Amino acid sequence: QVQLVESGGGLVQAGGSLRLSCAASGRTFSRYTMSWFRQAPGKEREFVTSINWSGASTYYKDSVKGRFTISRDNAKNTVVLQMNSLKPEDTAIYYCSLSYGRRWPPDEFDYWGQGTQVTVSS
Repeated sequence: QVQLVESGGGLVQAGGSLRLSCAASGRTFSRYTMSWFRQAPGKEREFVTSINWSGASTYYKDSVKGRFTISRDNAKNTVVLQMNSLKPEDTAIYYCSLSYGRRWPPDEFDYWGQGTQVTVSS
């Protein structure tokens, strides 16, 4: 089993920054691709970004490129999403996910956290 716990969400003004963290436990974290998704009110969950097991490869949704940065610390079993230049349309619940598969970019997402709320005011 894998447990994923997100933290770092909150309320921020447009143009501001937030740093989300996802702590993983239960398996060898360093072997697996990690991703962030988000779900805005009334909308489907959407992909945001992924990072491969080593951190050498990353992949972003177009609308967050240049503003969001994903990173990981395998020694601490943590993946981080640094979000800068936030916009009201970034408001959502943000979820981290772990993928067992080796496909890149990942297309299967096996474990999910409970999510953390990000609200960006205009």
